[in-house]
Amino acid sequence: MNEQNKYEWGEGVFTLLSWFKKDKVKNARVLVVGAGALGNEVVKDLALFGVGHIYVVDFDQIELSNLTRSVLFREEDAYNHSYKAEIVAKRAMEINPQIKVIPFVGNLLSEVGFGIYRMVDVVIGCLDSRIARYQLNRLCMRAGKSWVDGSIENMTGSVQVYTPGVACYECGLSRDEFNHIMVRTGCADVVNLQSSAGRVATTPISASIIGAIEVQEAMKIIHLDTEAASQFKTLQGKLLHYEGLTNSTNVYKFASWKNTCTAHERWEPVIEAPNLSATQTVRETLSALKSLLQVENVEINMCNNKFVDVVVSDKPEKEFKVMVPDSQLDRYMSANDELRKLRYITTFHKSFFENIDAEFPYQDLTLQQIGIPLFDVLQVSTEKGLFHVELDADAHLFL
Repeated sequence: MNEQNKYEWGEGVFTLLSWFKKDKVKNARVLVVGAGALGNEVVKDLALFGVGHIYVVDFDQIELSNLTRSVLFREEDAYNHSYKAEIVAKRAMEINPQIKVIPFVGNLLSEVGFGIYRMVDVVIGCLDSRIARYQLNRLCMRAGKSWVDGSIENMTGSVQVYTPGVACYECGLSRDEFNHIMVRTGCADVVNLQSSAGRVATTPISASIIGAIEVQEAMKIIHLDTEAASQFKTLQGKLLHYEGLTNSTNVYKFASWKNTCTAHERWEPVIEAPNLSATQTVRETLSALKSLLQVENVEINMCNNKFVDVVVSDKPEKEFKVMVPDSQLDRYMSANDELRKLRYITTFHKSFFENIDAEFPYQDLTLQQIGIPLFDVLQVSTEKGLFHVELDADAHLFL
C-alpha cells in the first residue's frame, strides 16, 4: 500500500474537534438538490468535511453567467454545455478522492427514486423557486427527513431547517403563494412551456456564507444521535437571515406546523422488494406485485409523473404519438421539428395515464420508460388497501 492509500481524509484535523465523529461523517449520506451557486458551495464544503456519499440533483446546463459565482465550474464547461450535476460531482471527487458523489441529471420530483430520499441522513435545498421547494418539502415529509433550505439574493441570504413535526415549508406559505404554485403545477391536460424563474442578482460572497451555514446545519443533523448533540443549537423551526449590506445576522422563530396540512403524508411502512427493479416491464412488475402482496388486483399510482402517449394540437387539429413520461415531454417536443414549430402558434392537449394496471395498453414498456425512476417507491392500490413498495433491486447502484 502506498502513502496515498494510507492517508485518511481529515485525520489529525477534524478529529481534533470535540463534536466531530469521523465514522459518522464518513458513512453519512447527503442529498443536495440544486447545483448552482449555492449547490457548488454546499457540495464543496461537504467534500472538504469528508462526507462519504453525496447525491446531487439538477437538470440544468452550465452557462457563462454561472462562472462568476460557482466555484466548481470552468469556462470549458459552459462552452461544452455540460450538466451542472455531473460537473459538480466530478470536481468534488477531485477535491476529495475518498468520497463518492453521484449526479442525477433530472427533476427532483420525477427523476430521482424515492429510495434515495429514504436512504439519506439529511437533504440540502439549493433552489431558486417556490415550486421546487414545495415539491422537495413534500418528498422530505413523506420520507420523514429534515431538509435545510437556503436562499440568496444580492448581499442577503437566509437559511431554514424544516423537520417533520416541527416545521413545514408548505404550512408557512401564504394563500397567494400556495395558489400560484397550484396554478403552475396544475392544468395537466394542457402542455405549457416551462418558464424560467429568471436570473437573480447575487454575489459569490452570499453563496459562500449561506452555503456554509447550510452545511453546518447538515453536520449538526448528522450528529444529532451522538453525545455531542447537546452542544448544538440547530435552526430547526427557525429562520436565520443574513444582511451583508449592514453586516447583521438575526435568528427568528419560524416554526409553522398545521395539523391539517396535506404535505405531512408519511409513506410508511415501506415494503422493500429485493427482486423488483425499474428496468422490469409493466407486465412483470404487476405480476410480481400480486405475488408479493398476495392480492388479485394491483394499480400503480403515478404520483410524481404521468405517462403521456398522445398530444393533440388545436390548429391544425392533429394527433402526435409521443410515448414519453410527462417530465420528458418538453424535451421531446423541443427535439421534434414539427412539434417545436407548432408549439409557438397553437395549444397542445395531452392524453396520459395516471394509474397503471392490467388494462394499461403498453405492458411491455419498462417502468423507467413510463416515468418511474430507479430505486423508486411505488404507491400501489389493491383490494386490501394501499401499499408502498421499494424497488430494492436498484439499491446497489447508489450504495
